[in-house]
Amino acid sequence: MTSPLWFICGLILFVSSFNAEHSKAPTHFVLVGEPIAISCQGADYNRTWYRNGSDTPITTETHTRIHQRDNLLWFIPATLEDSGFYECNKRKSNSSIKNYIELNVFENNDGLCFNGEITYKQKVFMSIGETGGKITCPDLEYFKDENNTAPEIQWYKECKPGLLDNHRFHSPKNENSLTIKNATIHDKGNYTCQTTYIYMGKQHNVSRTINVDIEEGPKNTPPEIIYPKNHSIEVKLGSHVIMDCNISSSIGSVTPYWQVNDMDVNEFDASYQEEFYEKSSQGSGFIIGTRFNISKVKRKDYFHKFVCHVLHPYGEAGAYVVLKYPAPNTQGYLIGGLVSLVFVIVVAVFVYKLFKIDIVLWYRNYCHHFLSKEVSDGKIYDAYVLYPKNRVSCLYSPDIFALKILPEVLERQCGYNLFIFGRDDLPGQAVINVADEKISQSRRVIIVLVPESSCYSVLEDSSEQQLAVYNAIIRDGIKVILIELNKIKDYTNMPESIKYIKQKQGVIKWKGDFTERSHSARTTFWKNVRYQMPPRQTLSPSELRLLPPTFNSPHTITLER
Repeated sequence: MTSPLWFICGLILFVSSFNAEHSKAPTHFVLVGEPIAISCQGADYNRTWYRNGSDTPITTETHTRIHQRDNLLWFIPATLEDSGFYECNKRKSNSSIKNYIELNVFENNDGLCFNGEITYKQKVFMSIGETGGKITCPDLEYFKDENNTAPEIQWYKECKPGLLDNHRFHSPKNENSLTIKNATIHDKGNYTCQTTYIYMGKQHNVSRTINVDIEEGPKNTPPEIIYPKNHSIEVKLGSHVIMDCNISSSIGSVTPYWQVNDMDVNEFDASYQEEFYEKSSQGSGFIIGTRFNISKVKRKDYFHKFVCHVLHPYGEAGAYVVLKYPAPNTQGYLIGGLVSLVFVIVVAVFVYKLFKIDIVLWYRNYCHHFLSKEVSDGKIYDAYVLYPKNRVSCLYSPDIFALKILPEVLERQCGYNLFIFGRDDLPGQAVINVADEKISQSRRVIIVLVPESSCYSVLEDSSEQQLAVYNAIIRDGIKVILIELNKIKDYTNMPESIKYIKQKQGVIKWKGDFTERSHSARTTFWKNVRYQMPPRQTLSPSELRLLPPTFNSPHTITLER
């Protein structure tokens, strides 16, 4: 009992599976006695054909009536017994796919050149006008001659010849179409196209019947390209790009296509793959599209106009899109630039602060005379030197510093013109008058400071010193340079003007000795002094005549400590 039960269940499953597979099989129709070629879709497959239920492949011998050739299943011609299912076995690498296709061989109705149940449906609009509506004779792509030329087609309406004698009907040579100008409702009916196919020296008829319906056409408006919009897009080199073209048309029988440099895109690059959309209706019109794939963008693809064209009975339209390189990431560059700029500024400020004195001195030596236009300020002296008169022995004598070392460096090595009180004043001149006059003729005032309790009597020099400082700061606005010859720990008893200047700009402290090394203008101390001194100016002959004679040359002075 078990074995018959399993057999019945297996038979039911087999029949169900067979019916499910075959219910999806596409059907091909052919008039008995005419040839037909059946394809099995799928690229890069090796195909083998079988009659349904047979394990023996259909022969590849081309002289037989039924054979497989060029991956097609041929019936030359078909007979009524050929109706049924056929299996297409597609193989690729280690995979195998089976497809089933149904063939229906029919006979024409009595007294007619077609079978009313098996016709192609096509539509023509009445408002097409002089350009005409068009119908096509389908499925003739496999019946071209040896020169790959489309066969000549004869047209009949309701099986009656002479259709092309009417000037409203036209069939271009080597095309499988028929144009109907000024179509009316009376042009509705069955149109049969017939051609011949010669195989192995024998001629066979090939016919198709189209049932044409005449409808009121849409408005005579030209097509509108929705996309592209004559614009550019940024794409990366090597990226995958899909170029779409969408068209709004009042009729559905238009075909858009892509071109670049006045050639089809697949001629420009064979790797491009163009694909036509199935049209969709939108109100009284249609949305039609086409696209092509650029699997990997190359350098040659940039900056060309990829143009989508569409031919239409009421006008031609076109729009383009251009591929561009992506714009650089300016934000990253901007941030990097700002960070670099801040870094450069910080480093520059640091370097300037660290080497400010050297930079200023270098500028004065090499650039000041070229970049600054010299205008005389009416001054005769670069600095007025004021120092305490030595009374008792000091660690460093202000007389030696003011009368020997200071002139040696600033006058002889640096070219400055100094007025040193006690060296350049004339005998018998009033101290206050000399100080007032000479300070007004000077660009700086240099005051040498020492601890007053150990080196000199401040009472004797205080009036002269205070007057000089007062005139320099208050009346003439002259910059004062304080040089601390010995370390001064307490400025309490110093004049208020000295304390004010020290608080405002500080003092330059002497840290050397009176050796030959201390006479070099390249030492740090003298660089600080030179930095606070004005840039050297060349005196005019009239100004040189105003200079007093020097009674005590700094090079012949003899001083005792």
